[in-house]
Amino acid sequence: GQRLMTASLELFALRDFPLIEPGDDLAALIVESLSHNELVLLDGDVLVLAQKIVSKAEGRYVRLADVEPGEEALALAGRTDKDPRQVELILRESREVIRSRPGVIIVEHRNGYVHANAGIDRSNIAIDPDDPRVLLLPEDPDTSAAALRSSLAELTGIAPQLIINDSAGRAWRNGTVGIAIGTAGLEPVHNQVGERDMFGNILEVTEPAVADELAAAASLVMGQAAQACPVVLARGAGLPMAEVGSYSLLRDRAMDMFR
Repeated sequence: GQRLMTASLELFALRDFPLIEPGDDLAALIVESLSHNELVLLDGDVLVLAQKIVSKAEGRYVRLADVEPGEEALALAGRTDKDPRQVELILRESREVIRSRPGVIIVEHRNGYVHANAGIDRSNIAIDPDDPRVLLLPEDPDTSAAALRSSLAELTGIAPQLIINDSAGRAWRNGTVGIAIGTAGLEPVHNQVGERDMFGNILEVTEPAVADELAAAASLVMGQAAQACPVVLARGAGLPMAEVGSYSLLRDRAMDMFR
């Protein structure tokens, strides 16, 4: 594989990015925002988008009033002290419940990632206390990323590599980090097996998850609360172009020692 040559990485959070409503044209808004931030897309640039703006543009809101919890949701809500309607949505969005305790349900999402509450969120969305709603993850983040990438190519002549990130907790460690839940135009896991290290030794198991590392770096400059900048331009990563989706980041069940 092509060696990663980056010696420095620049991260630009796009300031004053507008609040997103269902049906908004994200590609056009990104182009406008780049111009507002006096930035121009260059070959090799990576754009990292917060999952929430993709979900919002796709209208992935659900009113809790429209959700009828089933028996399984009612039982699980009782064990976890969660709203049964939200638990019903978590179950609908998931393949299976991996673990649960009061306050949290760890699931395998239908798209394969294992994380808390199926990524369903109530923060950073306008809430009407009389009619609460939640935001689901994008239907298929890889498809969303690929579509955005081609729209940006049409608008600018440059097809940036694209990552949709979300914050997730980790087994063994406190705190959340940004991870890639959708990618386009890059190889999410860079296989360096067979390359030589600085001492000339052949590398045997070196596979940095570059998409997750960039997702985490971008999440650091996005800000997670009121000052959020949901789009970050990463320059200098030097990632090879590849038509691989984010599924290469998911460990095969047979190889998963933690379930």
